[in-house]
Amino acid sequence: MAAAADEAWCRETVPRVMELVSPRLPQRDACALLSVSPWCHRALAANPKLWEVLDLHEMKKAGERLISALTLARYRHLKVVNLEFAQDIEDRHFLHLKETGAILLEELELLNLNACQKISDTGIGAATSLCPNLRALSIYWIVGLTDASIEHAVKNCKQIIDLNLSGCKNISDRGIQLVADNYQGLQKLDITRCIKLTDDALQKVLEKCSALESLNMYALSSFTDKAYTKIGYLANLTFLDLCGAQNLTDDGLSSISRCGSLTYLNLSWCVRVTDVGVVAIAQGCRSLELLSLFGILGVTDACLEALSKSCPNSLTTLDVNGCTGIKRRSRDDLIQLFPRLSCFKVHS
Repeated sequence: MAAAADEAWCRETVPRVMELVSPRLPQRDACALLSVSPWCHRALAANPKLWEVLDLHEMKKAGERLISALTLARYRHLKVVNLEFAQDIEDRHFLHLKETGAILLEELELLNLNACQKISDTGIGAATSLCPNLRALSIYWIVGLTDASIEHAVKNCKQIIDLNLSGCKNISDRGIQLVADNYQGLQKLDITRCIKLTDDALQKVLEKCSALESLNMYALSSFTDKAYTKIGYLANLTFLDLCGAQNLTDDGLSSISRCGSLTYLNLSWCVRVTDVGVVAIAQGCRSLELLSLFGILGVTDACLEALSKSCPNSLTTLDVNGCTGIKRRSRDDLIQLFPRLSCFKVHS
């Protein structure tokens, strides 16, 4: 009787419990549960949503794990592969998958290879050939990559709308022009520390990729207003990081103020900016939630007054640390200016 009851429990109750619990489990926990019992294995393996993500971030022997996972039927409908900071992942693993001809990840939407330093242009070519319908490609801080990786991406993946090139210091104007010519529906672009880029290439991206909603240009000091003024044509832009844009002036910032949908704007260390540019932003970008003016000596209380009139009910984070022209205020005074403010950083 007891054995029969146990079997019934496993056959009927365990699958129901797994069906309820599995969507809330981290994938690694779900994988661990596979070996608990045949009932657990069947119940978990039968849940397709659970296997739409392959999360190997920070794992050792990631290349071997990737190849092993992709031979399993439950991973045939993968939408996300995360190899961020994974160890032991190299070109040869992607080349193996390509050469076998048995793997084609037609439903894959996001491939994250961030900081996989052993991957070269060859590996990017093989990886992108496996996922023709990719929507998001992130190759943050793979410093050895060149324009050849962009060539592979635009050839193999026609539908990318999210591209993270942060830290790819060898990407040049040629690579970015390929992006501009082939990904005109791009919505997110991160070119942080892509130090070889010039105004001309950035202008082409801003002119052709007019659907951009997020643009991250952190730690790029060589651009000038010639390119920055083009940002003002991005009507859908909500996120803009210009930290360290040392050549940005009030003229460029006034053009950016036409981006009326901006909610996040980082102007830290934009040292040529003054009240004139920030007041223009306040008047044009009335949905701002975060604004950083860190390290800008040319701004005063006048810009705070303008912000308090234009976006008092949207601004929740304001960083004026190092802005010596802005006087210190009590929390009560700040709340009167910005009722929703939850984070305010001021110079000591």
